[in-house]
Amino acid sequence: MKNIKELQFEAITILKQLIAIPSFSSEEEQTALILKLWLERHGIATKQSQHNIYAFNENYDPEKPTLLLNSHHDTVKPNKGYTKDPFIPVELEGKLYGLGSNDAGGCLVALIATFIHFYKEENLSHNIVLVASAEEESSGNNGLNSVLPLLPTIAVAIVGEPTLMQLAIAEKGLVVFDAIVKGTPSHAAHPNTNNSIYKSIETIQWCHEYQFDKISRTLGETKLTLTQINAGKQHNVVPAEVKMVIDVRVNDCYTNQEIAMIIENEIPCDSIKPRSLRLNSSSISKEHPLVQAGIGLGRKVYGSPTLSDQAVLSCPSLKMGPGNSKRSHSADEFIYVKEIEEGIELYIKMITKFLH
Repeated sequence: MKNIKELQFEAITILKQLIAIPSFSSEEEQTALILKLWLERHGIATKQSQHNIYAFNENYDPEKPTLLLNSHHDTVKPNKGYTKDPFIPVELEGKLYGLGSNDAGGCLVALIATFIHFYKEENLSHNIVLVASAEEESSGNNGLNSVLPLLPTIAVAIVGEPTLMQLAIAEKGLVVFDAIVKGTPSHAAHPNTNNSIYKSIETIQWCHEYQFDKISRTLGETKLTLTQINAGKQHNVVPAEVKMVIDVRVNDCYTNQEIAMIIENEIPCDSIKPRSLRLNSSSISKEHPLVQAGIGLGRKVYGSPTLSDQAVLSCPSLKMGPGNSKRSHSADEFIYVKEIEEGIELYIKMITKFLH
């Protein structure tokens, strides 16, 4: 086992290096190299697929079930509200500023430090597999989903996202729909009883009022939100169609396929099509030994409305990590250094209780 204080120092040092290198989704080559070199300095054999880095514990046993530790090293692009340079890591009054510091750099380095801690340990109940994944922010095809076929069957997973180290035992899925309301194009000066924009009012009203019947105990309602409307190019021309985008956050009472069937059957529009059905809701039982290990350390359970790489996992998975989700994608993003240090300690304590 490695000294925890040393691992904490290393994790924060590596996070500063990650912040300094732009790593937008699908552009993570350099951050992948930093993570690979960090692991190799500890004598850990790494594998790479696209910009995903993964590794197995030294005493891997194919007869044992596998625990996955996963977080991502890609970021969104910085928004225009930044007052600090998003690529210069600045430590100030206990906070570490920089793009990706909170989402999800702090979680990633804390999980990697935890993996290093357990790497050589013998007689564990589970194997441990680490995946530092790419393209999480874009739900891209070359992220965690592309690595899973290269891994053994995963029995349970910890996905590192900022949860204040509380236990997100369920996460909403996502389906985005493209809808079209059609009408008759015409000159604005002439009568038109089939104006596509006026017809779209019914669709807008339906989106505003529609409620799904099943309510989850952990995730609440499935939430449907109309997020984009686009129609027309000239002031004097009635457009032939109105295009809409609908965002649906799916609770664990429905599959994405069920949501698509319900909406396709009920929404008043001419056509509607889901962009993807693969980002399903995910959950883990409160009674699972991994969750119980966290509860035993004073952690609280809750349901998360935000999406993560859990969406591509088919096993029970727990979302947990240092940092606060409300800081993600914000201007002047930061994480408290103490949150990372405490996160490493809690990960190690919880996994120790689970694996022994």
